[in-house]
Amino acid sequence: MEPLLSVNNIEVIYHNVVLVLKGMSLQINDGQIVTILGNNGAGKTTTLKAISGLLKSEDGEVTDGSILFKGKRIDRKYPEEIVRMGIFQVMEGRRVFEDLTVDENIIAGGHTNKSRTKLKEDMAAVYEYFPRLKARKTTLAGYISGGEQQMLVIGRGLMSTPTLMLLDEPSMGLSPLLVGEIFKIIQRINREEGVSILLVEQNARLALSIASRGYVMENGRIVLDDTVEKLKKNADVREFYLGLTEVGKKKSYRDVKHYKRRKRWLT
Repeated sequence: MEPLLSVNNIEVIYHNVVLVLKGMSLQINDGQIVTILGNNGAGKTTTLKAISGLLKSEDGEVTDGSILFKGKRIDRKYPEEIVRMGIFQVMEGRRVFEDLTVDENIIAGGHTNKSRTKLKEDMAAVYEYFPRLKARKTTLAGYISGGEQQMLVIGRGLMSTPTLMLLDEPSMGLSPLLVGEIFKIIQRINREEGVSILLVEQNARLALSIASRGYVMENGRIVLDDTVEKLKKNADVREFYLGLTEVGKKKSYRDVKHYKRRKRWLT
């Protein structure tokens, strides 16, 4: 079966000089949740922007390889075209329209909808997933909590009726309680709406708990990919991303930050 999304050996360069992705490849099947793990600077966010077309706004470019969505090449398309095809990126940092109400933010996410009836139906669905937002619908988005803002940007993304949603660090800066709530909603959206998810997340334990497949990135390349069940058992993943030694004891980042990756990462 043809994958929903296929990223094929792409290279990405910023400002015609800086090579960030160096032969990056991954695949997502319809209805799947896939996660990308890796340290800061590995190229995770750049990968998402290459897929969504947002590289162009930062003087970035896919210079080699290809990105296919539903069998059609998208790496030469503009972001608005890619959104209309069914891909929406929720960027890190909870980028809400602060001077608009919650309701107005959600309406803004439905700009691709031409039917007023469909717009109302989609808004009702968003408020069903995020009842907290319904209670704050007339509040300016800049005055709601960080967790509510994260819910808002995901809800706004749902308004474009995506087939594939790209989530960049949805847990960043949130309390464990709110993170758990948001990740349960992400699972519901995947299960009930059939939206495929590509998740970039620093909390590897949480990401691996909801994904079916994971990719590990280092220095612009995929160094490991497998099912989450096998990744959880992998000694390197356990040590570097789950904070566990092979005997099951926690190991602090201070202990491992200077520890060189085993050679098999790059084999």
